[in-house]
Amino acid sequence: MNGYAASRTSLSHEEKLALIEERSLSDVESESGRIDVENRFPTVRWAATAKSSCKGLRLSSWSSLLLRTGIFILPSFLHHRFVHKPQRTEKLHPTAYLDGMRGLAALFVFFCHYLYTAFIISEGWGHDNAHYEVWRLPFIRLFYSGPSMVCIFFVISGYALSLKPLKQIRSRSFEGFSKTMSSFIFRRFFRLYLPPIISTFAVLMMLRYGVYEKTRDIANNDQFMHNVHEHHPNREETLRQQLRHWMWEMYNFVHIWSWEKFGGTTGYDVHLWTIPVEFRCSMMLFLIQLGTARLRTGVRFTCIALLMWFVLRGDHWEMVLFLSGMVIAELDIIRRAHDPQPPPVSPQLLPLSSEKTADKTTPDATRTWKGNAFWTLLSVPALYLLSEPDNGPDNVPGWRYLGGHIPDWFSDKYRYWQMVGAVVFVVCAARSRSWQRFFSCAPVQYFGRISYAIYLMHGPVCHTAGFAIERWAWGITGTEGGAYAWGFALASVFNVPLVIWAADIFWRAVDAPTVRFTKWWEEKLSVE
Repeated sequence: MNGYAASRTSLSHEEKLALIEERSLSDVESESGRIDVENRFPTVRWAATAKSSCKGLRLSSWSSLLLRTGIFILPSFLHHRFVHKPQRTEKLHPTAYLDGMRGLAALFVFFCHYLYTAFIISEGWGHDNAHYEVWRLPFIRLFYSGPSMVCIFFVISGYALSLKPLKQIRSRSFEGFSKTMSSFIFRRFFRLYLPPIISTFAVLMMLRYGVYEKTRDIANNDQFMHNVHEHHPNREETLRQQLRHWMWEMYNFVHIWSWEKFGGTTGYDVHLWTIPVEFRCSMMLFLIQLGTARLRTGVRFTCIALLMWFVLRGDHWEMVLFLSGMVIAELDIIRRAHDPQPPPVSPQLLPLSSEKTADKTTPDATRTWKGNAFWTLLSVPALYLLSEPDNGPDNVPGWRYLGGHIPDWFSDKYRYWQMVGAVVFVVCAARSRSWQRFFSCAPVQYFGRISYAIYLMHGPVCHTAGFAIERWAWGITGTEGGAYAWGFALASVFNVPLVIWAADIFWRAVDAPTVRFTKWWEEKLSVE
């Protein structure tokens, strides 16, 4: 447990994990992909939206400002109601399913952090002949299993940060590879750290205005918080002391020289300690890509396999997941998974000799169907492995055998099979059209766009408005027996949409602009 949180029960560290959205415009491997991502991460056009909706109206400057602000605070999926222009269908890039997978992972990590303050969620179904609630069963528990989602996310990070460099390596475009790596390394720090610096500064301002003081009584109250007592940010005596404390916290936040657990944790949002982990693993991944760029494919795979064993034996599970993402990306390039598919041939265009067989299933179609079924079915045991209880597999029905095969030197026992399951699931999803269709649907893609914002916003929102709403709800239902759960459910009706709404605003106001700022900053400082 890190130094900012206390719990009265035995919990896994990873219930405090949160996600970060690592994809930036520089991660796109082609010009068409770049245009697609720019369409999917558009500029903040709320002012233009308001202006277009005000045509023909006689409004004062103040009225116009109020209207623009009103439109801005609306969720982005409602903006089309204020713009009278034809809807156009977005063409998703081949790896869009990974964006959706990342978005759901971020959402489920928020659920983990939201639930674990009120309920003991780390225990597996039937642990020590207790905890027989249905929601603890494998597969179901994935909806709130933060550690499992983080494993998936780190595999996706390794994949996204490797795809373009590996394409250039395999095409022997070493000049382009050099520019790509220079851009990735330069922009990675700004991409990861600028949004949380802004979000924690917003926490500082709320501290100074007393917003956090209004919920401090509930944050550490056993009557309301039945499980984890998350650290509630401290308010210093003066603004100067608060600024000095925040700046020192941000200095320690850039924790790149040590691999200790929870290194870089900041008291302004305890969930953010995963960002230094992401940054360290990204830099190590870039170094490995540079070192293996000119090796033959088989030799590179051998080197990566040896490195994966080395870091696994060193108990660095996060680096194993990043390297796994790199391997999966190269395997997808080899099998041409991202090549554009030829359009289907209309039966009217077929020769006469082929018309009789036009309605029959071709061998390629049969292989595609069988392959999709195989990889979709294989994802089921992968999801089971991802469902390993966060408190470990000991004395949990269905996990005793697997728990006995976890190496003694692997410190976080609960993370071992989650790590394996994450790698296998991403491999399956990359080959299963059924999973790709699911992760590419519009609602899931929306969460992919705001995934980093969900990560950054769910902590501050829950500690301020969230705690206040919970206190109000429990004031209605009471906190004894089953009334406690009903009060939590009532509060969730407001808190879950509130976090998503705040994340939507932060994505448009901060997250997307920082991506464009970083790209602009690099262009200004770079030489041709």
